[in-house]
Amino acid sequence: MRNLIEISEKLVELTDITYVRPQIEWLQQSGRLIGIKGSRGVGKTTLLLQYAKKYLQKEPYLYISLDNLYFTDNKLVDFTDEFVKNGGKFLLIDEVHHYPGWSLELKNIYDTQQRLKILYTGSSLLHLTKGRADLSRRSLNYTLPGLSLREYINITENTEFPVLSLSGILTSHLVLAKKIWTMVKPIKKYKEYIELGYYPFFLEGIDYYRKKLMEVILQVLESDIPLIAGVNISHVHKLKQLFHIISESAPFKPNIEKLSERTGISRNTVKDYLFYLAQALLINSLTVRGKGISRLSKPEKIFMHNPNLMYALAGSMVDTGNLRETFFFNQLSVKHLVNYTPQGDFVVDNQWIFEVGGKNKTRKQIQGVENAFLALDNIETGYQNEIPLWLFGFLY
Repeated sequence: MRNLIEISEKLVELTDITYVRPQIEWLQQSGRLIGIKGSRGVGKTTLLLQYAKKYLQKEPYLYISLDNLYFTDNKLVDFTDEFVKNGGKFLLIDEVHHYPGWSLELKNIYDTQQRLKILYTGSSLLHLTKGRADLSRRSLNYTLPGLSLREYINITENTEFPVLSLSGILTSHLVLAKKIWTMVKPIKKYKEYIELGYYPFFLEGIDYYRKKLMEVILQVLESDIPLIAGVNISHVHKLKQLFHIISESAPFKPNIEKLSERTGISRNTVKDYLFYLAQALLINSLTVRGKGISRLSKPEKIFMHNPNLMYALAGSMVDTGNLRETFFFNQLSVKHLVNYTPQGDFVVDNQWIFEVGGKNKTRKQIQGVENAFLALDNIETGYQNEIPLWLFGFLY
């Protein structure tokens, strides 16, 4: 334990708290068991360490990562018992998906160590872990997204723009946009963001950003999905092949039979892999209203999860129209239900229709459609139902 305490103290001490994401409020709640899941690289570990540095310096806490070799030969429940007996009150657990039986042991710890608060993080695939114990009545669970355009601007321009509501944008976008474009150049910041602003590790330097992002993609495909979803390691090359095909075509309407023929994967397995890729937050699946994402359902349309992935995989060959739609879907889906509609590009919360395009996009496709709006690129200010695309990056 002494070695783990030393690691914890050094990591917390070296953690920068110049910018702290608002989601840290999730960890400040009174619940004794709080889980944060999300894709690799979005800042789950940083959030834990920042919480320790800001709020626990006078408390008996410990940060541990379950991918540490110590836990290959030592049980978490025994370690926690020793920690509590030595006065521990806050246990911050990272990478829980690397520990077999993590949920059952967390359940037992929660039930027996009633003076201990546990904060834990894991992959966005966490709920797919086989044999997990029922933590639904015990754990508060959240999904940490990557940075929004708003957060990226606040970090890089040292501003404090607040979160906007979708209803506020739809009714008052002229006023809201003016408050922003009088202080920063939102179109310029949008172009930076879609290329290298979604993952917080851009702060470590932009020169190697794409290389790091490619490493994240490979770790998800080669490690996380096989470990958590149970994909046979010998089939990983097929999973990577499918993802490569998607990255070349997205957004597109998937033909399961053709994807099966091209990859040599059975149709049911193709559906499984599409589901896993969506749960791993590498792709976004657009479905029709009332039809959730499941292993059995076929998405109406498939997008890359965020524009940064598109740049990492295709470089300068990325289609501008595809980037716009991917950005809109990504930013809206954090807090809103986004579905397919034949009348425009997206229907949001079953009530608002959106068509996404460039500044010269006409209203032809949504003419006569109630509650329909245009989200337009390369404009700083809108007019009536024409709204700057970048403004939708301020929803979280």
